[in-house]
Amino acid sequence: MGKKVKKESESPPKDVFDPLLIESKTPATVVLMLSSPENEVLAKACDALYKFASKGDENKVTLLGLGALEHLYKLLSHEDPLVRRNAIMVFGIMASNNDVRKLLRELDVTNSLISQLAPEEDVVIHEFATLCLAYMAVEYTTKVKIFEQGGLEPLIRLLGSPDPDVQKNSLECIYFLVQDFQNRAAVRELNIIPPLLGLLESEYPVIQSLALQTLEVISKDRETRILLGENKGLDCLLNILENNELSDLHIKALAVLGNCLEDVHTLQQIQLTGGLKKLLSFLEVSTIPDIQKNAAKAITKAAYDSEIRKILHWEEVEKFLLSLLEINSDEVKVAASQAISAMCENTDSKCVLGLQGIPQLVQLLSSDNEEVKEAVVTALTNLTTASPRNASVIAESEGIVPVMNTLNAQRDGAISNAIAVLTNLSLQEPSRVSIQSHGIMSALVGPLRSTNSQVQSKAAFAVAAFGCDADARTELRNVGGLGPLVELLHSKNEEVRRNACWAVMVCGSDELTAVELCRLGALDILEEINLSTKRKNKFSEAALEKLLDNNLSQKYSRMGYLSSSNIITNGFYDCGQIKHGGKFLSLEELSKQELTDRREIIFINAKPRENIVVQKVQDVSPSVSERSSREKSRKGKGKKEEEKSKEVIQVTPTVQEEISSHWLPPPDFILMDYINDASKTILPLTTTREQVVALAQFVADKMGGTVVREQLHNFCWELDMSETEFELKSNIVPIAKIKRGTFYHRALLFKVIADRIGIGCSLVRGKYNRAWNEVQLVEHSPKGLLLPPQEYVVDLMFEPGRLLKQGSAKADQYKCI
Repeated sequence: MGKKVKKESESPPKDVFDPLLIESKTPATVVLMLSSPENEVLAKACDALYKFASKGDENKVTLLGLGALEHLYKLLSHEDPLVRRNAIMVFGIMASNNDVRKLLRELDVTNSLISQLAPEEDVVIHEFATLCLAYMAVEYTTKVKIFEQGGLEPLIRLLGSPDPDVQKNSLECIYFLVQDFQNRAAVRELNIIPPLLGLLESEYPVIQSLALQTLEVISKDRETRILLGENKGLDCLLNILENNELSDLHIKALAVLGNCLEDVHTLQQIQLTGGLKKLLSFLEVSTIPDIQKNAAKAITKAAYDSEIRKILHWEEVEKFLLSLLEINSDEVKVAASQAISAMCENTDSKCVLGLQGIPQLVQLLSSDNEEVKEAVVTALTNLTTASPRNASVIAESEGIVPVMNTLNAQRDGAISNAIAVLTNLSLQEPSRVSIQSHGIMSALVGPLRSTNSQVQSKAAFAVAAFGCDADARTELRNVGGLGPLVELLHSKNEEVRRNACWAVMVCGSDELTAVELCRLGALDILEEINLSTKRKNKFSEAALEKLLDNNLSQKYSRMGYLSSSNIITNGFYDCGQIKHGGKFLSLEELSKQELTDRREIIFINAKPRENIVVQKVQDVSPSVSERSSREKSRKGKGKKEEEKSKEVIQVTPTVQEEISSHWLPPPDFILMDYINDASKTILPLTTTREQVVALAQFVADKMGGTVVREQLHNFCWELDMSETEFELKSNIVPIAKIKRGTFYHRALLFKVIADRIGIGCSLVRGKYNRAWNEVQLVEHSPKGLLLPPQEYVVDLMFEPGRLLKQGSAKADQYKCI
């Protein structure tokens, strides 16, 4: 009976299957078990898959290929806590694989994971759900989904979890999320500062480090910096710096404080509590290059604000920066130099840094590190800009040669800033002379050919700065620097084009240089620029005018006008109006042409009969010093303008004569006689009006006399001109050889003689072989009042000496308008 009872008690129900232990050595079998309806099987299968995936990345890829994730995803919402926990563990460990994360994004698992962060869920679920989210939060679209699905609030709440792994995973996820500015604002509203500051006291360095990294990112926003100050976060950061046991956190704490330095309000708080002095004291004694480098970078960022610069100056931050220049670390030197550049915006700081720092910076220019050179020379640029005192310090520190050597640096930034330093120094005469003596124009040829627009711009600007000296212009011309300068006129960069125009304008004040610039095509390019409303600028217009003013033959040919300040000298020639786009030929080129029936080229070359051989030799190639002395003598005569009417102006040798040693233009002795006769008979006259009238009659007498208006067509000057050309076997005709001259012959002769004896007049080319002179005369009223000058056209043909008021019908008739 007892056995019977025993049998009845041991026999299981007929509809229940006896427990079966299954061993599987293949992951595919275990994946199939994920479809089981039994909770225990599911839990064990998930546990086995977790252990398998933990062994390596290859196993994760294997499970991915077997479709494990799709099954596991369904288990995230399973009613059994153990099944759900084990499934999330597999998700968390597998999410480290990139291919797995791609599929997780396709399955859109973020909402399911966020739902597992509820307070009532198991700590293990929190750990692996946050781990999975942290892996996925690296990708932007996942960040958006976490934000939109309300994941920030539970993540911030879990920062207070008792489990360090949950803290670490939640913090890491938040760190990735706050890289986006939208999430930074959101976590600030969710009051993230207190829990982050609390984690700074964690016993786990990785959590402390992540907390500081997150604070560094969110403290980029001003509102967060204010909250950090209100929550005494600045004190926490300073305490970390003062604790040598936390030295591994010093760099990250300093990064957060660096952001705080960018805010005036926060910086004032630090200063008032003595925190800024503590910070600088810590930095001064620190010997860790990374800390020194990051500190300098923080100062650089903060110094962009003028108020912050004042505060930093009050705390004598300059001493700290100068001390960093002596550190044996190129990265620290670069960061310190950049901070010095930023602090230069403060005038007082610039003064301190200049006097004490320039000698150190000059020494660093000899560094083999190109980045150091660039940072140092940039600092020198900022120190010397608008600071003559600092510019003098560079010269006194023997810095000119090292700066010039930097023009050969490999980095464009170093080259452009070296040019800028030299340009700043050029404002002082002794420094400019010294720089020129070291061949600055030769050194600038390379930068002028650079492909970097910043280097091009600075180089052109330097040419403009140093080109005011005649010797410098000669050097630039001799070393072939004008070619690349002219090429810069084509630049599409507005600043490069403007500075190139400026340089051309300055160099164009030298006659030889002006001719060479014209030969290289500068005039054509400038004319093209000035036709464009977008490309032209004041310098392009001034450059064109300057080139033409120092190349009068070409100016008259192109513009058909010479003003009273355009003094015609030996070497001038009139080859007629040049067509647009046509090439302007030199006198030597024209001399090689065969005799033709085209319009003659009228040439000016007044020479005295005596000592002509000596003069020819001297006029061919006068030295630069001779030209310089003549220029100075002309400038020195500026105050004696009234005395010019009583002496004949000495004419400088022509540009064409100077540039040609193979061909000598024929002398015009008769023209010299004209000038001498005019000076004897016309200069003694008391009024300018009388002189103008007398000169007009003098010119008309030399050019065939008065012409009756009605008989103008019978005035056969063309035949005489052809005979003269045939006699000379050349199209080039000295003006005094013309005995029967028409309007444009007489007007040119009038202008030539007037310029020599000091009568101001202009020369205007008209149509139909017309040309005329315009003079300005001041009339005295009966009451003795001085009236404004009136402009007159001088009649040289019909009634020589008659003055026709500009704008009158008779003046227009004379001009054939």
